[in-house]
Amino acid sequence: MFAAFLDRISLGHALIFALLLGLAPFTPEPHVWEKLKMLAAGTLVRPLDWFDLLLHGAPWLVLAAKVIRQTRTS
Repeated sequence: MFAAFLDRISLGHALIFALLLGLAPFTPEPHVWEKLKMLAAGTLVRPLDWFDLLLHGAPWLVLAAKVIRQTRTS
């Protein structure tokens, strides 16, 4: 099911979503970067912070899965 989803989306769309949703808001620093720093420091404890990490990290995971699937099937 996830493989079919990856096959339907283009690499360009996955990249655009990762850059726009994955890095939003752009200032003062991208949310995903802020949440990854919090995770590394052990301060990612609030449910809202975990939701933010999931929301802003998901496009990057989809992009990575798309690239891996394309390299394995090509």
